[in-house]
Amino acid sequence: MHELSLAVQLVQIADEAARAADAKRVTAVVVKIGALSGVAEDALRFAFDVAVADTLLAQARLEIHPVSVKVVCPRCGIVELPSLQRFCCPQCDTSTADVRTGREIELESIEVE
Repeated sequence: MHELSLAVQLVQIADEAARAADAKRVTAVVVKIGALSGVAEDALRFAFDVAVADTLLAQARLEIHPVSVKVVCPRCGIVELPSLQRFCCPQCDTSTADVRTGREIELESIEVE
């Protein structure tokens, strides 16, 4: 369950940033998670709730912004894949493996008091 180690790292980064800003507490953590990242959203939410105990994030909410998979089609340019089952351009059906988005695991922002 790599979601627990991911949650612990997110909490550590957010906690350090909040302390550096002299914040009293963190109210929200916003994360971008790509469809190809291998992160299970429910598992990350559960792990986050465990990881925030006894930190400035104890009552923080976790907002997850999903990132779709976009690839470069050699004929059409950058296109969004409608499904992860086929890495083919949805417009011209050309196969491609040139992934541009969808692998992200990124701490986008934190809200503090």
